[in-house]
Amino acid sequence: MSHKLTLEYEHPIFTICTDVGRCSKALTGIKWAIVILLVTVFPVQAWCGGHRQPAKAPAVTDPGYVLALGTANRFLHAWEIGDLESGMLLLSDRARTTLNADAMEEYFAAGEDRGFEIQRGSGRAGRYRFPVALVTKQKNTARRIATEIVLVNTGRNEWAVDRLP
Repeated sequence: MSHKLTLEYEHPIFTICTDVGRCSKALTGIKWAIVILLVTVFPVQAWCGGHRQPAKAPAVTDPGYVLALGTANRFLHAWEIGDLESGMLLLSDRARTTLNADAMEEYFAAGEDRGFEIQRGSGRAGRYRFPVALVTKQKNTARRIATEIVLVNTGRNEWAVDRLP
């Protein structure tokens, strides 16, 4: 005579069962429900949560960065309006000696419409480089030239353009 012991505990949410044959079918159903839940919820969560915020920019610790950025902005504004004199005042001694006067006049010659975009700079205390886009209007199209401007500290918190964009 064989005795089969079956213990069962009813709970509103689940059933605990010790009869292996009968409960394995219920367990298989639960496994499938979990698999379906995982397959449907996680892809939706990844799709919804996939839009990431850009990383925060590192804090600027050198106050010279702000001064270099301001000098780059003033120089590029002088280029934008064709102000050769203001632009020349913002050049470093090295830049002034390596550039000839005709090239500088041509560089600053006022175009019809032009502008610039300065991006986040990099470098170290005393020398910074800023990626720049020079935008000019030619006929009915805009032309963008990607380049960079390099600024150096000439002393006493004065900054100068060491390399033109």
